Amino acid sequence: MRNQLNRQTELRSLLERLNLGAMAQVFADVALKAAKEGLSHEAYLLELATLEEEQRTERRTARLLRQSGLPQEKTFRTFDLQRLSPALQLQIERLKSGAFLEQATNVIAVGKPGVGKSHVLAAVAYELIVAGYPLLWMPSSLLIQRLLAAKRDLRLPQELTKLDKFACVILDDIGYVQHDRDEMEVLFTFLAERYERKSVMLTTNLVFSEWQRIFKDPMTTLAAIDRVVHHSVILDMMGVESFRAKEANHQHLHQQEHTQPLSKESLAESEKIIVATGKNY
Repeated sequence: MRNQLNRQTELRSLLERLNLGAMAQVFADVALKAAKEGLSHEAYLLELATLEEEQRTERRTARLLRQSGLPQEKTFRTFDLQRLSPALQLQIERLKSGAFLEQATNVIAVGKPGVGKSHVLAAVAYELIVAGYPLLWMPSSLLIQRLLAAKRDLRLPQELTKLDKFACVILDDIGYVQHDRDEMEVLFTFLAERYERKSVMLTTNLVFSEWQRIFKDPMTTLAAIDRVVHHSVILDMMGVESFRAKEANHQHLHQQEHTQPLSKESLAESEKIIVATGKNY
């Protein structure tokens, strides 16, 4: 018995040194199960390896989610895809595979406020992180300020290198806030650096003919559009109804239903009460 305990202690220590923490935790319990069920050595080892892989995948996903900055409440579980056209649903389904990342293809979601652009891209990003891809989510204004600060400190190349570790950078609401020329120059530099090497995903309220409002200069605007659109999937959500406006309309109608005017009979009865009590609330 003592020899068996010693072997278990040695095996646990060995597995931990080999960074096989899950196997170290469960090998003894799985061994008992294997003995009871008459499993072969290969079946026993397969179950241990499977448990190790599952735990590693869970840890990796948790780590990638933490570093991504994703709004984690925005997944496909909380989005009604039926609001979108069949063509849009098919595009989104294809994005889940992550094939576009391998080809450094960009994704641009264009639509009016409240249609779900950010939610859709965040939900796609969540699926890709679960699949093992490192992604970064950031409001475009925040990324621009980060790059501008790096440029002022003469470390813009180093900052761009840091962003290179992400298979995709998701910029939310590009063009929503107006920026000056220096800020737009660092944004253009970022897009040019990733062109045909790494993917970007963008949400915007502006159609491409309005992008001069972002980049100010016509030539820079054309060059930026060329780099973003050349290899891209465009999710055209301009025709999608704003779910926020729809929700507000439903709430307004609900309130109207519960504030119907009093009938003549009810008003007459109220007047009798006021006369009888002398009180008018």
